[in-house]
Amino acid sequence: MWNEIKNLWSSDNLLTEAWDLTYEAINIDAEMFNDAIDALWGDNRKTVQKLIFKKDRLINKYEREIRRKVITHLTVQGNDSLAAGLVLSTVIVDVERIGDYIKNIVDLTAMHPEEIKGQKSKEKLHLIESAIKRMFKEAPECIESGDENQALEIYSETREIGRTCDNEIEDLIVNNSENLDASSLAIIVLYFRYLKRINAHLRNIISSVINPYDRIGFKPKKST
Repeated sequence: MWNEIKNLWSSDNLLTEAWDLTYEAINIDAEMFNDAIDALWGDNRKTVQKLIFKKDRLINKYEREIRRKVITHLTVQGNDSLAAGLVLSTVIVDVERIGDYIKNIVDLTAMHPEEIKGQKSKEKLHLIESAIKRMFKEAPECIESGDENQALEIYSETREIGRTCDNEIEDLIVNNSENLDASSLAIIVLYFRYLKRINAHLRNIISSVINPYDRIGFKPKKST
């Protein structure tokens, strides 16, 4: 099914252009994510914030362009390539939502300008950040290759990241084992939550390689 959809993309200029914009939007998300992390843990926050919000507006523009290209294509071509158009329209929504959560991370830097406390939590957060950075690189590569086995591996890892975030959030709220003050506790919990949501939208994107359209964003029947 995925190869058939890719063939439709490559056979039509509008869909090819729409998919190229989707790739570019994912890359912009990755840049925004790196910048947001640097701002959260480091300096130069106001400059980074302006840059991220500018890039997010570009992603929103791409989303509108992709929708226009898809609907124009479907109007001309009819139902023959409906699945390809629907998949593209679904994937770009997840790409746009990732941008929104990255903006939420930037907001944390404004709310909590002091250094974030909690060594154990910070170590877990850095591990998740590294994994998500890798996902941003691997997801478009997997989409391009259509490798379902790789997609299943990535999907499985995203599920594990989600469980880790949930466990860390529960431990922080119930136990607060690092005795964090209320402000630091809130920032770390929110950050785990935002990372979980970014991870989930990356999982939705990668599921488009494995699942038919009606199951995009849901657990693949092949996953363990």
